[in-house]
Order: sequence, then structure tokens, then C-alpha cells
Amino acid sequence: MPGKAKSERENRSGCPVSIALEVFGDRWSLLIVRDLMVKGFRRYNEFLASGEGIATNILADRLRRLEAAGIVQTEVDEADRRKLNYRLTEKGIDLAPVMLELLIWGARHERTGVPCAVIAEMAKDREGLLKEVRRRWEQRDPTPLLPWFARRTEEGR
Repeated sequence: MPGKAKSERENRSGCPVSIALEVFGDRWSLLIVRDLMVKGFRRYNEFLASGEGIATNILADRLRRLEAAGIVQTEVDEADRRKLNYRLTEKGIDLAPVMLELLIWGARHERTGVPCAVIAEMAKDREGLLKEVRRRWEQRDPTPLLPWFARRTEEGR
């Protein structure tokens, strides 16, 4: 296929779902996107301490893959120029509706630690929540989106 990038030529099929899953469809990649989007994480050590138990080699690999796929980008930390911060790209923040639906679906159909009232509020105002996610991304606001996630993060450290 002339003119196509290597990653496009290696797709198993032309199905958009299959292609999307090849880009971001493993557990760790989605959890990293969640942590960036919902928990406000920016640094490598924050992902390590997220409570999911990701190994350092897997984390480094998934961050590289997400960056290569154009979902995540790195930026030099303004406070300490020796450190890198991770940030979702426009392509990455466009995953917000997918992440929201996964969160709602998981909480509705599986036993989770998310209170039912939180899920009900999220499901009731999907549009408002997605606008807030995008606003925080545009304004580089790292404040955790949901207080519940912030508490769980603090308890896990």
C-alpha cells in the first residue's frame, strides 16, 4: 500500500473497531489514558503509584506506544527541566466519550468501588462531564475529575 504508514499497513482488517483496539486496546494503555484524563496524573511515578500494580517495564513500553500512536505527548516540566510530564494529545482527549462509557458500563455490570450515586450522576449528565474533561485538558488543569478517584489515589500511596 504505497503512501500508507507502516502501522496502517499492519492492521489485520479495515474494521475501525479492530484498528482502534490495535492502537489503544490493551488494559494498561487504557488505564494510563484514564489516569491522565480522570486522575490528573502527569508524571511517570504517579502512574507507578496508581494502585494498579503496573511493572516499570510495561509502563515505559505503554507510554512509548501511546506516544508513537499520537495519543500522548511528553513535555519538559517547567518547574524542573530534568523531568518530563505526559499529556494527552487532541487524539487522546477524543477518547473521553469512550472512557466515560467504559466507566459507566463497568460500574453498572460489575462489582466496583465506585459509589452508585457517582455513576448515576455521570450517566445523567454525560455531555456536561465530557465538556468538563475537555475544559480541564484545554486549561491544563490537573485537578482530579472525580473526588472519589482522588481519595482512592491518596489511600493507595
